[in-house]
Amino acid sequence: MILSLRKPGTISILLRSSIDYSTTLFNSFKLQWPTLLDHRTTLSQSEEKTRRETTSGTKNVAVLCQNSPAKVLDLNYENYRGFSSVTYDNPDSDAEVEPDDDSAEIENVSVKSRADSKEVDRVCKVIDELFALDRNMEAVLDESGINLSHDLVLDVLERFRHARKPAFRFFCWAGEKAGFAHDSRTCNSMMNILGRTRQFETMVSMLEEMAEKKLLTMETFKIAMNAFAAAKERKKAIAVLELMKKYKYKAGVDTINCLLDNLGRAKLGKEAQVLFEKLKDRFTPNLMTYTVLLNGWCKVKNLMEAGRVWNDMIDKGFKPDIVVHNIMVEGLLKSKKMSDTIKLFELMKAKGPSPNVRSYTIMIGFFCKQRKMKEAVEYLDEMLESGYSPDAAVYTSLITGFGNQRRMDMVYELLKEMREKGCPPDGRTYTALIKLMTSQRMADDAVRIYKKMVQSGIKPTIHTYNMLMKSFFQTRNYEMGCAVWNEMIKNGCCPDDNSYTVFIRGLISQGRPGEACKYLEEMMEKGMKVPQLDYKKFAADFSRAGKSDILEELAQKMKFSGKFEVSNVFARWAGKQR
Repeated sequence: MILSLRKPGTISILLRSSIDYSTTLFNSFKLQWPTLLDHRTTLSQSEEKTRRETTSGTKNVAVLCQNSPAKVLDLNYENYRGFSSVTYDNPDSDAEVEPDDDSAEIENVSVKSRADSKEVDRVCKVIDELFALDRNMEAVLDESGINLSHDLVLDVLERFRHARKPAFRFFCWAGEKAGFAHDSRTCNSMMNILGRTRQFETMVSMLEEMAEKKLLTMETFKIAMNAFAAAKERKKAIAVLELMKKYKYKAGVDTINCLLDNLGRAKLGKEAQVLFEKLKDRFTPNLMTYTVLLNGWCKVKNLMEAGRVWNDMIDKGFKPDIVVHNIMVEGLLKSKKMSDTIKLFELMKAKGPSPNVRSYTIMIGFFCKQRKMKEAVEYLDEMLESGYSPDAAVYTSLITGFGNQRRMDMVYELLKEMREKGCPPDGRTYTALIKLMTSQRMADDAVRIYKKMVQSGIKPTIHTYNMLMKSFFQTRNYEMGCAVWNEMIKNGCCPDDNSYTVFIRGLISQGRPGEACKYLEEMMEKGMKVPQLDYKKFAADFSRAGKSDILEELAQKMKFSGKFEVSNVFARWAGKQR
């Protein structure tokens, strides 16, 4: 158990430090610290902190451990789509398929749907089967007797959130049906899809049409700002503020904070700062304003500018709260300023605000990633001494850290303790375990964990499927790779660009260029980005098979989709076959 990891006399070497923290913390940045008074907060301040602080909650799901720790992963499930007997033959497998940090996701606000899931499945099946064919998808939908509702439309759009063209055709079809009219929710959902796929002209046209129909909400403008910021289109993101003014929406401090935050998350800290300087005379900045600016600079590891924001915040009379301190702790760690991080953490303990669960999670997670488990356990020990209980995020970091050191005994012990402490694994825990198993060639266990995840009521993410699929293709297990793809489709999880890239690469690596071509065309037909592949190898496979006509057809399609270099590769190889 975690408590057994604690060693007498080693609560923390940090407590032995004799540094005088009442002076400047980072001499190199000359950060000014506020007068260190009593940090008790009023009720309203506490509520604000609670609202803003991001913590990892736990879900009421079944735990992984059933009996003894040694049998944590030895779960017995019925075979499903071949997910039971897997053989690895590649010791160098890397199952990781990380999300793209630079392309911020534009998420819908999750609301419990009242739509019939079977009806949603039926509609999606029609769209899937008919969209790419010559048959009229809309005509078949007309004849299907669909009882349209806003919830049904939202669920269908969610299924096709990465496939712009079928989503938009369905959206337009629904809008033309008698007795049904889109509301703000369905329009915003479509706006999300258009923004995510960077169809900005269509997105702005939809915004204007929503204005005509009086369907605009603040969420509409936030979606537009988020989309432009994620695409690093600073000027267009700022122009949304002018659109708000045009449609009589006031861009108050919360709206401007949202824009600054989106720019920062897109690693446009400099642009966010420039915008703030231009607008600061038109609104009254609050603590959140400085928080998001600080976060933006920390994301791009510019601690000098982060220090200036900190100083400006203090000069304006704001006292950095625990959220601000945690952002700085994380920023220092990402910039590999370990000594400064420890100084800041010690100052927090000595003068406040005291480190909270999130603070310790950041420190423990960093050391686990660095595979420095001794230090991670020392911070865990300190966290426990401070009266905090580990949450799922802390357990997940420790599981990953010990797992990467192949300390499976500790992994089992931690899973057992999660059950005993009433802190069941969440989605990140399951995903971390799956990644751990695939990286250590324990494929049977990876599949069983996936099944347990589903059985526990936790929906696998697209990252989970992509990770599993890549692992199987890398180990030349074609059948299992395809089984993961089918499982993903069956469960209504819309494949994203990474999914198609992994799947197409897998098919090519298995010597199946014909099948790869089918899915490559499907991507283009859905309006998705053409994946980054070894197109020379791809074209050479077709060329050797004497299928130059396919290459010529692909060359034209690539040309129409704007991929001129790829088009030239296909055209050149097709020419060699003549």
